[in-house]
Amino acid sequence: MQNEDTDLRDQEIQALLKDYPMPAASSDFFDQALVRATHEGTRRQRNRWMLTGFGSAIAAGLALWMIGGFFLTAPVLPATDADIPTVSMSVEVPRTVNLVFASTRPLDAAMLTVQLPDGIEMSGFPGQREVTWQTSLNAGKNLLPLKLIATSPLGGEVHATLTHDDRGRTFRLRIDVS
Repeated sequence: MQNEDTDLRDQEIQALLKDYPMPAASSDFFDQALVRATHEGTRRQRNRWMLTGFGSAIAAGLALWMIGGFFLTAPVLPATDADIPTVSMSVEVPRTVNLVFASTRPLDAAMLTVQLPDGIEMSGFPGQREVTWQTSLNAGKNLLPLKLIATSPLGGEVHATLTHDDRGRTFRLRIDVS
């Protein structure tokens, strides 16, 4: 019974549509449709890569946050190569890496030194392998975004050293360049 009702409705709709003429497709309609479909696929792929990049930036930030969470609260343990967080970059494509330093108390006049391997530069400091500045940290988590640019496919390790009074901590980040 339900199939008969559906068939009847379909026939009524087809009868109503006969009163509305449909223009014929232009000669370049199919070419335009293919161009639009290709463009949409490219946009989706670009969005997918952007989401992948954003996800890897979050993962790198979380890894650095976990490492930074032990600052001034845990003994310094030697890191193995497997323990070092890794960020992938492309040559000449800027990438923001978020370092997170956690402190149990506010720290005034802390010194932060970032050492960069050959082929990696920090935005605003072209050609410099070491950048040092004085900063203050709040109690809790402190975010330091570093905008890095790979100038060659070498990659290497970035070392960020935070010192205050006679205490210090060095954080390592491996950069893979493709």
